[in-house]
Amino acid sequence: MEESGFLTAAEAAAELGISPATLYAYVSRGMIRSESGLDARSRRYRTEDVWALKRRKQNRREPDKAAEDALHWGLPVLQSSLSLIREGRLYYRGHDVVDLARSRTVEEVCALLWAGDLAAELPAAEPLDTATDAAVLKRLRAPLTTMELFQIHLSVAAAYDTAAYDVRPVALRRTGLVILRHLAAVASGARPSTKCIAEVLQRRWCPQTPEAVTLLDAALVLYADHELNPSTFTARCVASAGATPYGIVAAGLAALQGSKHGGACERAEALLREAPHARGAHQAVAARLRRGEGMPGFGHPLYPEGDPRGALLMELARERCGKSKGVAVASALADAVREFMGEHPTVDFGLVTVCRGLELPSHAPLALLALGRTIGWIAHAIEQYGEGRLIRPRARYTGALPEGLGKAWTES
Repeated sequence: MEESGFLTAAEAAAELGISPATLYAYVSRGMIRSESGLDARSRRYRTEDVWALKRRKQNRREPDKAAEDALHWGLPVLQSSLSLIREGRLYYRGHDVVDLARSRTVEEVCALLWAGDLAAELPAAEPLDTATDAAVLKRLRAPLTTMELFQIHLSVAAAYDTAAYDVRPVALRRTGLVILRHLAAVASGARPSTKCIAEVLQRRWCPQTPEAVTLLDAALVLYADHELNPSTFTARCVASAGATPYGIVAAGLAALQGSKHGGACERAEALLREAPHARGAHQAVAARLRRGEGMPGFGHPLYPEGDPRGALLMELARERCGKSKGVAVASALADAVREFMGEHPTVDFGLVTVCRGLELPSHAPLALLALGRTIGWIAHAIEQYGEGRLIRPRARYTGALPEGLGKAWTES
């Protein structure tokens, strides 16, 4: 077999059960990419393309199996023009997300995802005059998590925002910005304002570090969208039912709170706590491997060569917070995992590294994740409202058959 990622012509043809001539026809139609092999007379073929074509052929023969697999890192289940993951990179409407995170603000990326243009002017979005002002939130804060406070605030704010029932694109952009500003206020403990989101967070979380604004902007941009992850798919389903943006964001938050989704940040933070200093990184990783435990915050199924979002946040943390003990420990852990397992940091590990470097509050990583994702949920809502269709998948029944249906029903 060729080096990882490629197959010889014989291997590719055998994998697909076709002749070499048919293989060359697939190449000429652009369905399989090829390049020069180890010598001038041979060519090699992309393994991922061969496997993708094989899956498509199997799905045509077994449509029920295709539907079953569709929601398990499988086939696309909805059309979207918002984000693309291709060849180890993530793009928002054709723009590389790493470039956006380096050079654009949260508000500019909102304009890109919500209106399709980085230079689009966002509508005026004055904060609501609600009962959940800073004093009320302060009394509630002690026994509740930030995610629970987000949910409470959304429920109350929705009652004050009758304009949220207007689902035209420009109105949705206004409501989305109102929601984002209110959630930033809840996360930071400030009153809602029209200031830039990253600036609101920086002034309350790390007022002595004005340069943190660029890091916070980058983190929020990198989290804005990521195809149909569980919370985004949930938000999109709720949008298809005609809910307001408040209900859509509340639904996304409910899914994000799950241990298998937003909980990834908390597990990455726990891993950092297991290594109190950089010298203990190798021992912490080795101990986890001996116990048969996973390495949270490392390795992403969609980025086998490394999550570019995680790589950028690690790089920015080293550049801007290079003297931080937390960043030193995180870097040592990343080196140890790469040495032992060949895995790279995900965006979640990069985020907790940045938060450690800036010495942000303990709730900051999950709050930043939720705020960033809110941008994408609003974008998907705008897109889904435009389609005007209800997302209603069917279930394949596997339980006991009703009396009288029997064998004839199962064979129909």
